[in-house]
Amino acid sequence: MKFVSALNLGLVFALTAVQGIADTSILFIGNSFTYGWGSSTRYYRADSVTDLNHEGIGGVPALFKSFSDQAGLDYDIYLQTRGGAGLDFHLAEKLGVMGRRPWDQVVMHGYSTLDANNPGDPAVLINTVAELSEFFHNLNSAVEIYLTATWSRADMVYLDDRPWTGTPIHQMALDVRAGYDKAAVAPAVKSVNAVGEAWNRAMENGIADPNPYDGIDLDKIDLWSYDHYHASNYGYYLEALVIFGNVTGLDPRSLGENECSGYELGMSRLQVKALQQAAYEQLASEGRVEAAPLELPRPVAPQRCN
Repeated sequence: MKFVSALNLGLVFALTAVQGIADTSILFIGNSFTYGWGSSTRYYRADSVTDLNHEGIGGVPALFKSFSDQAGLDYDIYLQTRGGAGLDFHLAEKLGVMGRRPWDQVVMHGYSTLDANNPGDPAVLINTVAELSEFFHNLNSAVEIYLTATWSRADMVYLDDRPWTGTPIHQMALDVRAGYDKAAVAPAVKSVNAVGEAWNRAMENGIADPNPYDGIDLDKIDLWSYDHYHASNYGYYLEALVIFGNVTGLDPRSLGENECSGYELGMSRLQVKALQQAAYEQLASEGRVEAAPLELPRPVAPQRCN
């Protein structure tokens, strides 16, 4: 009887261990635009994700984790980041780290101008994505890769002698997206996270100010951080919403205007709702999500974020 009891107890522990394994593993690869430089997003809920560099980063991956937990999804999330780096750095220096396990999904992006040395040129990105795609496919033939097309940098548009000087603020994001679309032909790439275009929509919808250099209009938010290059909490939040919707297929508005992370980062319900709307509109325009019933307003309560 003691042997049977011990055996049963062992089975319980084994089943518990299996149930504790997340349904889906996902690796985020990027730079400061992933780890949240210039904002408190950088260290947000760092204990909810695994930073392969052991730097205590939460960033956009932690926001994605928060969204997915609230939606009842089970993700095991890892991140590999290096400030100021393109994907070519990760290909050259970090395959040993990233190849320690097969991944179900990979979310990645390169340098903000496509190429640090040749702004606007996607050639290096295209080649690097192809090589990384093959690498991750060899680890798991069913892997899904999502490329994140980033936003227009205000410093590249409004300051003199920059690659996008004098162009409309939305143009850089469109040019970056065009580069990622060319890279997305790699076999394991499923789609592009249209983050930059969601930023454009937030500006067009009147929630975000398009030019931080001339001050921020009343009742509008600044998507950029103080350097007008990286994102603010608002900008990273919008990035995470787009990635969440694109990867899961869920309407980001279904998180509700009392969504936990927005509350914790100090956003109002109107701001959360408007950012979710911008993310939804961009995702829906590409057929990435279908409209889901919106949650009814709930009182904001700190305990719901525990």
